Amino acid sequence: MRVLILHSDIAPGAPPDEQDTLVQANAIATALNGRGHRAVTAPFVADPARLAALAAEADVLFNLVESVDGSGFKAAEAAALFFSTLGIPCTGSPASALVLTGDKPESKRRLAAAGLATPAWAMPPDWQGLRDDLPYIVKSAREDASIGLDDGAVLTGRGAIIARAAASAAAYGGLWFAEEYLTGREFNVALLDEAGVPIVLPIAEMRFADWPSDRPRIVGYRAKWDEASFEARKTVRDFSWASREPELNAALHALATQAWALFGLGGYARVDLRCRADGTPTILEVNTNPCLSPDAGFAAAAEQQGYAYAGLVERVVAAAHTPAQSAVRGRSGAD
Repeated sequence: MRVLILHSDIAPGAPPDEQDTLVQANAIATALNGRGHRAVTAPFVADPARLAALAAEADVLFNLVESVDGSGFKAAEAAALFFSTLGIPCTGSPASALVLTGDKPESKRRLAAAGLATPAWAMPPDWQGLRDDLPYIVKSAREDASIGLDDGAVLTGRGAIIARAAASAAAYGGLWFAEEYLTGREFNVALLDEAGVPIVLPIAEMRFADWPSDRPRIVGYRAKWDEASFEARKTVRDFSWASREPELNAALHALATQAWALFGLGGYARVDLRCRADGTPTILEVNTNPCLSPDAGFAAAAEQQGYAYAGLVERVVAAAHTPAQSAVRGRSGAD
């Protein structure tokens, strides 16, 4: 197959979370070319004529556009442009799903309305529901990659939370909100579309090895993007737990597949969950653009399933959907 891999337009010297898009694009191209396909990479530019010219020589578009003009939330604009301009299948979820999941407070509202457990949250300007007796984590409402997440993001008290949100907005831009910080176990659930059905890959628990008791247990920016840091070395994926805890594994499986259906996802996705103190799992976020680098969590889960990296990439391509299929999935997620 002829595969066009479109990625974010990354500026020289961009931070590691943005550079990772190029790592993914090159790894995917290498994997596909090694399997006899013809894969090429190109940066995304919001120019319909240029897109059409690039796509004219492709059978499938592999969508790795994680940001447009530096905004992760605008990634949905790229997907919408693909489907309004191009007539070829595209990997991943439709634009409607990217919009819904890209707005974290809105996705939490949808989860709660559907009866799917998610931690409590509060938003500016009125911060309705914010409690002084609970710890919260202050997060970007529309950006991923753990932007702005460090130990100082976890705090208690209305004044401190509002001040942190204002400082984060000044430093990074955009809207910041507060989500109840849960101290229980954390899990990443990778899902892969196979013949129109979301398959749950082996579920990873994120363990915080030798973690100081006075530090919040979060997978922050350093843990994700600074390989030499303590945080990166001490946040460890563990797949061995599931055979010992079949009921919890089934509960995580159910929540993840219900979230997939709720948002009309497609192709591949990751659902991040954390347990309450009593062990009840709740959904933190639904990620429609999980990292597909060979050393990332999604590839690790696929390997546990017996899928080599190149095989995983081919499965993502095989699940690519046409504009018409995308419209159907988008309507199901919006209902």
